[in-house]
Amino acid sequence: MSFNDHNGSHGSAPKGKAEALPYTVALHVLLSAEAGQPHSEEVRAELPAIISHWLQSPKEAPLVLGAEAGARWRAILGTYTRTAGSPFPDSSVPVRPPLVTIDYTGLPFPPTEKPKFTFIDLFAGIGGFHLALQELGGKCVFSSEWDKYAKQTYWNNFGEVPFGDIRQFTNDNQTDEEIAANIPDHDVLAAGFPCQPFSRAGVSARSSLGQKHGFSCEIQGTLFFDLVRIAKAKKPKVLFLENVRNLQSHDGGRTFAKIKDVIENDLGYSFDPKVIDSSTSVPQRRKRCYMVCFRKGREFTFPDFEGPVKPLGSILEQQPDARFTISDRLWQGHIKRTNRNLDRGAGFTAFEADLSKPSNTLVARYYKDGKECLVPQDGMNPRKLTPRECARLQGYPEEFKFHKVDSHAYEQFGNSVSVPVISKIAARIIHNLGIVQQ
Repeated sequence: MSFNDHNGSHGSAPKGKAEALPYTVALHVLLSAEAGQPHSEEVRAELPAIISHWLQSPKEAPLVLGAEAGARWRAILGTYTRTAGSPFPDSSVPVRPPLVTIDYTGLPFPPTEKPKFTFIDLFAGIGGFHLALQELGGKCVFSSEWDKYAKQTYWNNFGEVPFGDIRQFTNDNQTDEEIAANIPDHDVLAAGFPCQPFSRAGVSARSSLGQKHGFSCEIQGTLFFDLVRIAKAKKPKVLFLENVRNLQSHDGGRTFAKIKDVIENDLGYSFDPKVIDSSTSVPQRRKRCYMVCFRKGREFTFPDFEGPVKPLGSILEQQPDARFTISDRLWQGHIKRTNRNLDRGAGFTAFEADLSKPSNTLVARYYKDGKECLVPQDGMNPRKLTPRECARLQGYPEEFKFHKVDSHAYEQFGNSVSVPVISKIAARIIHNLGIVQQ
């Protein structure tokens, strides 16, 4: 994991007041300090997440390690904090303020200072939920994402390293009490939980819920139950979930019925789902199933997504790099396979996009050959979308820092939620919670 992409600056402090410490410096200092502590391998692997989460909420005890670690870290950072007029750092006259002030200057999306609500971000990807909820006044108090490259992108934008596999908090060895102690309190549980294999028969690996739900016992098939265990232990006000549109029809509708049953009957939440096409919010036809669940069973009505669709041509760069133009060999291969599969009525097809209409759905495999959206070019082979165009296709703002490696950036945007869709639904959710917006 690299933490060198930002160099948070530190300006002058008001006379007599301790200067804020750049968040990158604070992280490096504490990582170095903890290197000598007798941590287990599991804790050591998560130190970037533990420390970066604590730096965003230094009033709280660090997750996993507890209050003693927080006191130690405040003392350590105090020696790197100066008052106006003293050198930086000044270890001879340490300043040990009761609370540490962290400088997030230069970070695209710094943490909310005075939040209106809190949320956790599970299966976080690159932070589409985080971005939308934070813009509405929320504060992320916990995030989890297993992919190391997505974690890098998350850090570069939010200054927070997500924890890895969520199952370290929710596995069968963890009691509900331990889950409640290790996951912070929050108002909204947000999760674009993975598309999973489900079976018609079998017992959930999360048998602590006490019912046979027919979910596959394969590890991937249990991830829904990890968020269920957190909801059961923490009882957030709202569950805000996202998945593929086919979730509703999978296995003849039985999978979706099981999810609904768990949320309503095991957890006691309402369950309001809707498949929404993103094309009136971003220039992409991306249909996803969104589920909003309130703990007190209140009714939820989704906002309106009707209206004119957005054209692909509206987000294209004027002078994309030549590396995005596909080769003769790849283009001819696309043409041959398309014609062959059209003749037999099934399989792979690839066409140049109509710039006056939304694009096809951006997928994680887009980096391989670009077949889902090939941008036409006069007198040239078509080209793939650039990573910046993919960011725009998912509604990310221009200041969002995507991964420097193209293949990782494409995969991450293909796996992402469409931020404006999340924002619009989230605004309705927090309005229903009595948090005034707009």
